[in-house]
Amino acid sequence: MRLKPPSLTNQILIAFMLGIGCGILFPGFGQRLDILSTMFIRMVLMIIAPLVFSTLVVGIAGVSNAGTLGTLAVKSFLLFFLATGLSLAIGFGAAFLLQPGEGILGVMGEVGKMSGPVAAVSEQESFWLRLIPKSVVDAMARGDVLQIVFFSVFFGVALHAAGERGRDVLGFFRALTEIMFTFAGYVMLAAPIGVFGAAAAVMGKHGIGVLANFALFALSVLGGLMVLVFFLFPLLGVLAGVDVRTLIRHSREAVVLAFATASSGVALPKGMAGLERFGIPRAIVAFVMSLGLSFNLTGTTLYIGSAVVFLVQAFQVPVTGWEWVELFGIFFIVSKGVPSVPRGSIVLLTMGLTSFGFRAEVIGTGVGILLSIDPILDMARTGSNMAGNCLITAVVARWQGDKEIGTEGEGR
Repeated sequence: MRLKPPSLTNQILIAFMLGIGCGILFPGFGQRLDILSTMFIRMVLMIIAPLVFSTLVVGIAGVSNAGTLGTLAVKSFLLFFLATGLSLAIGFGAAFLLQPGEGILGVMGEVGKMSGPVAAVSEQESFWLRLIPKSVVDAMARGDVLQIVFFSVFFGVALHAAGERGRDVLGFFRALTEIMFTFAGYVMLAAPIGVFGAAAAVMGKHGIGVLANFALFALSVLGGLMVLVFFLFPLLGVLAGVDVRTLIRHSREAVVLAFATASSGVALPKGMAGLERFGIPRAIVAFVMSLGLSFNLTGTTLYIGSAVVFLVQAFQVPVTGWEWVELFGIFFIVSKGVPSVPRGSIVLLTMGLTSFGFRAEVIGTGVGILLSIDPILDMARTGSNMAGNCLITAVVARWQGDKEIGTEGEGR
């Protein structure tokens, strides 16, 4: 009987442990394996521009019957933005409270001194002015996701306005989106190799003492997720008039499946079926849940907030009060630009740090460190993503005036 190969998540966990062992036992050799992590990060960077551009254009231009869906879209996005801002704030706050990155500089050596948030961004240049690209080609070449998002939104709106004349162009972008999903999947197959190289290099250069800080970072993320899922989500549901207990009963299988597989996409059919049994109309379920896969990644956003603070602390990056606001704004925006592909949080983090102006050396080292422990937190935040999407869908249905949600039956 042929043995089934381990899942990508298990492969990454195994690679992480092997990398730690290699770095501890053979520190010199382990440090030279940093090239594996660097190569993987570059592979991630090369897919960012086409991935963001195609998914946003399709998401905006592909909305049919805009008049009917306008109100539904406005309500959905208002809740998406509220959930994103809340999740990001919790992530920032948890890391500020626990200080997981403090003390790493002594272990990390000189890396922190190479950092600088204004290395690629002029202090005089307005954050809002930087949203508008001088050339979209230049923005894509530099990987400036803020400018890519700005252009993509307006391009999508114009393509939608073109109607039948833009049908072939929209078809092209739909095909491009599918291709980029497949491409991203291929890139993520190299994640175990990148993780092995990152773990071996970090352990070889800095020793086992850095693991204590990893544990504190994991605690900040998991603690924040518990506050979000077990306190704030139920509170929002109660305030909106949703029968939270019944919703949990109908959505828990999808949340558990998302947690176990670390994939919101895998759990989507189960979640949609459960929400229809909860009594939410099928049209609302399909619209909100589908958009939520890209625009309502609450668990991922919380993780990113903690990760940003962790890296700033670890590398002692000088960030002023206004720059913290700017960082918050950048990650609030870019969290809407990446679909829920495997390891999408790493892609999102890389995009945001690049837009803010972190140097490539710091991004490569920092993301490599986080990538090493990413599988440990991936399941928790993915389950949180699914729980948030189920709740937001129920709240939108209640806002739409649907009185039958919470009843036993099929979606209408």
